[in-house]
Amino acid sequence: MTGSCPDRKNRVQSYPPAVPRLVVAGLSGDSGKTLVSLGLLFLARQIGTSTKAFKKGPDYIDAAWLSWASGSPARNLDTYLTGREKTAQTFFANAVPDGLNLIEGNRGLFDGVDAHGTHSTAELAKLLKAPVLLVVNAAKVTHTVAAFVLGCMKLDPHVRIGGVILNHVSGCRHESVLRESLECECGIPVLGVLPNIDIGALLQNRHLGLVTPQEHSGIELLREKILATVQGRLDTPRILELAGSAPRLAAWSRKAERVEDGRGLKIAYVRDSAFSFYYPENLEALESSGAELCPISALAALALPEHLDALYIGGGFPETHAKALSQNISFLASIRDHALKGLPVYAECGGLMLLAQAIRWKGIKFRMAGLLPFDVEVCARPQGHGYVELLVDSDNPYYPVGTKIRGHEFHYSKITTANSLPATACSVKRGTGCSGGRDGIVAGNVWASYAHVHAAATSEWAQGLITQARCYRDQRSSPHLSEHPVGSGSSTRVAVS
Repeated sequence: MTGSCPDRKNRVQSYPPAVPRLVVAGLSGDSGKTLVSLGLLFLARQIGTSTKAFKKGPDYIDAAWLSWASGSPARNLDTYLTGREKTAQTFFANAVPDGLNLIEGNRGLFDGVDAHGTHSTAELAKLLKAPVLLVVNAAKVTHTVAAFVLGCMKLDPHVRIGGVILNHVSGCRHESVLRESLECECGIPVLGVLPNIDIGALLQNRHLGLVTPQEHSGIELLREKILATVQGRLDTPRILELAGSAPRLAAWSRKAERVEDGRGLKIAYVRDSAFSFYYPENLEALESSGAELCPISALAALALPEHLDALYIGGGFPETHAKALSQNISFLASIRDHALKGLPVYAECGGLMLLAQAIRWKGIKFRMAGLLPFDVEVCARPQGHGYVELLVDSDNPYYPVGTKIRGHEFHYSKITTANSLPATACSVKRGTGCSGGRDGIVAGNVWASYAHVHAAATSEWAQGLITQARCYRDQRSSPHLSEHPVGSGSSTRVAVS
């Protein structure tokens, strides 16, 4: 007993090995999935088992924690953004053949984009034929837990629930009743029992979710604390056995999509504790073109690198670092000066905030790069949250008119300005965007948007950035060519085959 008390011409069918895999799901958000996932990864690595982690859905923060616990970059598996085929490809291309491949779900097991649970964790589990380890918050309930689990089993019998982790169990008697109820009514083994502890004391929370690993004040001790919480309380051998019971799964492998030749190009991206939201596939798409990627810190660097051809600024938490960012005057001036000379700059969410005149947070105004003619204010409630669909309907440097962009947004900030919104390239078909049903602010060779784009879902993203970087490099080497500085109102439409 555990516990304390497509196109068929362009694809070839392949049969990957029956890699051990397991979905950690819950009945709702905040059920304890992340704690269980991190704990299982640590326990597996402790006994010498190789691990790989994945996060269902568009989540940067949980993916960062899974990367930390597994020792390698965690990938997002999102059938809404990338489709079923590419999602399966992503999993099998990155899974370890012998070990533990752990997929952390999001929200409740059957929660998707509609009333039918489309694109839910359950649908992902069925796609990958992965058994589910269900984390149940058992606080202040006993026999009712069996009803919860039995309901999940009956709702979709094709979802294989292979075990239950009981969370927030108050003592031995509570545990005993829960075990008997689940095993008698559901025939489901209890594979772990966690005590009723304050999870927030371990994993600190704030407005966008968990504090990122880069910002956690006690990251050195956190691993030991998590291990102390789960050690002896999770039945690691049986959980690994459950993961190993996943069947062999046929998958499709597609030829790599062509990316413009980026050899000789130098592209910087801002990466530090203020800006950490990047899909690995986005950076890999640029690298696979042959471009040189240069990580740079907006908090520490004094200026952008020399001979730069483009700048990519992802999302993050510029508001929590607003004072330090505003004090790095030389770096903000370097971004502004390079952009005014035509440097292609692609900014997402937090990047948009960095390019604004100022960030207003908790009643204080912090000066930013000043490239865009507005301030952003960080509010107490989300201003945009969920999947985004954009239609490119105006000329711009990065996307052909007619491009459909699927991404996601999660921002507490909003644009505040006395003037009208600058020129935009996209109408918002789903989501919030920047303002008035518009997104994709364009100012010369600058693109700023609240939408986070996944390169595997929108191949035009890498094509456009590489093409624009090459155009800029050619302009630098041939001064007689026309430039498109910020504020000129001109832009170059990128044709992507």
